Amino acid sequence: MAVVTAAVGFWVWRHGAEPGLRGSFEGERDWSLLYVELPLMLFGTPAVTLAAWRLTGHLLRRRAGRATQAVLPLAAAAVTVTALAWAGLLWLDTRVEPFVHPG
Repeated sequence: MAVVTAAVGFWVWRHGAEPGLRGSFEGERDWSLLYVELPLMLFGTPAVTLAAWRLTGHLLRRRAGRATQAVLPLAAAAVTVTALAWAGLLWLDTRVEPFVHPG
């Protein structure tokens, strides 16, 4: 699960940070995308997703059937990684806005 969510975080970062790293406006680059957003996406996405998975599993312990205990934490992790990917893309869109549409 951690490897998959880290890969999703990296893909989101690469897709969203590309204009800022490419230097779209007069070759100007934003290097903070490498040392702030990249670690946040690589380590934050798996950490939050695994926490949601673990928390859901813990809350369902002794309250649900075996099949429910297996499926619901996985569904919670999938919803979490999807929401984090969407939020990461929105965040990076606003971060690289000056490189896409200089004003």
